[in-house]
Amino acid sequence: MSAIYMFSVIILAVIAMVLAISKLKIHPFIVLTTISIVVGLLCGMDANTVINTVKNGFGSILGAIGIVILAGTIIGTILEKTGAALTMANSILHLVGKDKSALTMAATGYVTGIPVFCDSGFVILSPIARALAEQSNKSLAVLATALSAGLYATHCLVPPTPGPIAMAGTLNANLGLTILIGLLVSVPATMAGLFYAKKVASKVDIKPNPENTVEELQEKYGKLPSALHSFSPILVPIILIAFKSIADFPSHPFGIGGFASFVSFIGNPVVALIIGIVIAGTLIPVSEKPNKLSWVSQGVTNAAGILAITGAGGAFGAILKSLPIADALAGSLLNLHIGVLLPFIIAALLKTAMGASTVAMIVTSAMIAPLMATLGFDSEIAKVLVIMAIGAGSMTVSHANDSYFWVVSQFSDMNTREAYKCQTGVTAIMGVTTIAIVFIISLFV
Repeated sequence: MSAIYMFSVIILAVIAMVLAISKLKIHPFIVLTTISIVVGLLCGMDANTVINTVKNGFGSILGAIGIVILAGTIIGTILEKTGAALTMANSILHLVGKDKSALTMAATGYVTGIPVFCDSGFVILSPIARALAEQSNKSLAVLATALSAGLYATHCLVPPTPGPIAMAGTLNANLGLTILIGLLVSVPATMAGLFYAKKVASKVDIKPNPENTVEELQEKYGKLPSALHSFSPILVPIILIAFKSIADFPSHPFGIGGFASFVSFIGNPVVALIIGIVIAGTLIPVSEKPNKLSWVSQGVTNAAGILAITGAGGAFGAILKSLPIADALAGSLLNLHIGVLLPFIIAALLKTAMGASTVAMIVTSAMIAPLMATLGFDSEIAKVLVIMAIGAGSMTVSHANDSYFWVVSQFSDMNTREAYKCQTGVTAIMGVTTIAIVFIISLFV
């Protein structure tokens, strides 16, 4: 089966998906699941394999981030109901001012995305984005897009997130140099995302819709939680996850004994967020303790729709991963002799087709590894620039087959058309900006 045929099917499927969801108003879960089956059949997979792949893809993505989404939604519900999210927003605005709220979210995402998966980071930080949008009188689309951009930049470019660290290992690159260059290159990527959020996402009007105003909460509870107490359900999980990332470094900075295993255990995002739920529970006023179970239940209910759509997106991605897309690309692109643009194009096509940034990074680096010397990428800096180029491609672009697309859209009240404008648009700008910078650097080193 030719590469042109497969890509034609995928492109038509994406167009049909957008039309069905945005124009015909069919629920994304139904659309994604149906299109997954149709694409598999049209690309020559037998019926049983298609169904099994859809089921496994659905379960796999929920197994990876399902508990994180549930736990994050419960924490977010408690932060909103107790007024802790408003306390955090007020604290941030007091420090930076209302006019810098978007920059604050982008910078917060940039730092958080180094140790924390972008999906998890967005779930954890979305209550702050919502409260900041309310307090600074900005569209939620602006702050959500800025947050998404900051998280995505370091997620795709800076170890110890799994994709970049796997690429460094595959290409035998210096890890310290990869981290340093990744931190530098991800800054303009984040700034490009911030610019896009301010100029384009600002035209998408999404009301923050907080559950209660400051006045209502103060009348109900007497006073809002302190800043330290409010931030703790978010900061503690982030710190724990960061320590796990350090513990898992190849150099084993915490050793290989019981302490390192303990740090790695409590820093697992599932465990860290369960701890976050426990800490969030301490925010609930004594008068509301009888309603604690209903608050948790509301968080679970709020997560149900997100889980269904995320799982269906995972099913679509699993179908695409089962197709020989990488093999088809290898035969048609590897002889173009276009420097660091080659790994970028391969990664971008794989990312757009399959949805998962980490998968695009791992597959592309594996394809490029045997050709590094032939292509002239044998110096230490050249290896790192190839990693940056693949990372840029793995950003380009996030759309309906990417779980992060649905996490951002559903936690930010975006419909599918708005999500394509905000999330897909910002990832395209970030990817292009990053590869432009990497290409320019490659001309001088």
